[in-house]
Amino acid sequence: MNKSLKLFAGSSHLKLAQEVCGELKIDLGRLHLDRFPDGETSVQVLENVRGCDVFILQSIAGEPNHYLFELLIIIDALKRSSVRSVTAIIPYLGYCRQDRKNKPGVPITAKLVANVLATAGITNLITFDLHADQAEGFFEISVDHLHCQKLLCDFARELIGERCAVVAPDIGSIKIAEHMARILNTGLAVIKKERLNSFDVSMSLIGDVRDRNVLIPDDLCSTAGTLVSAANLCQELGAKKIVAAVTHGLFVGDAIERIELSAIDHLITTDTIDVRRGVPASIKRVSVAVLIAEAMKNQQASQE
Repeated sequence: MNKSLKLFAGSSHLKLAQEVCGELKIDLGRLHLDRFPDGETSVQVLENVRGCDVFILQSIAGEPNHYLFELLIIIDALKRSSVRSVTAIIPYLGYCRQDRKNKPGVPITAKLVANVLATAGITNLITFDLHADQAEGFFEISVDHLHCQKLLCDFARELIGERCAVVAPDIGSIKIAEHMARILNTGLAVIKKERLNSFDVSMSLIGDVRDRNVLIPDDLCSTAGTLVSAANLCQELGAKKIVAAVTHGLFVGDAIERIELSAIDHLITTDTIDVRRGVPASIKRVSVAVLIAEAMKNQQASQE
């Protein structure tokens, strides 16, 4: 690899950045991150990066406002240090759930963030499983949109065995479920929801899960409401072992406790987001460090 390649990290996921450096056999770039007494972010690049192809790893989750602005300031510091290119590695790209104007008076935050990152000076973006694929089109720069379904399926095989079914927990996750069903060469079922009134939702399953192990995939788990409801319905309909698989484990509020009390036997997620509290043994985490390292190598090769 080009010796000028350097990886820096914001404060949102230092562990993942160190794992990527281990895969690449490089040292993590040195930054000084601090806050001024009034709370503003302070950044200083502590090494020579002139002419380098620089990568910055930062997930926009947990404290999205702080981590997004910290990333922008790091980008500016590096641009002013005369780097050749800046690639932002954002494993979880926050603010992408609002990707269209579905009612009056709402913003399209996915487009806003795309504009802000480009204005700050990134030349390339590496990210994972955007909540909506169309968000990729909001960027006028190169986007390497990576997917974790094969990674999750490889891990899930050991838990669910051969006789299984993939169940889409709602209409919005059908595309992911279809992809994973193809990888596992198994059947597909879909949960259909119908709102009865302001308080009640009816759920029905299109397909059959009786006496089968079930894999319920989605792109992210926030409050866990969708996954828990889907798992409980599958259990009622005769499913045996139930495994959920998501790329982004946000685990907001009491999500982990809800998962523990539900019909979900295991939940598999990646480490695109740093979970800074204890998780039970039923939640399995797989690393995306190898995927990031490969994307960085490919990016570097294309620039040489």
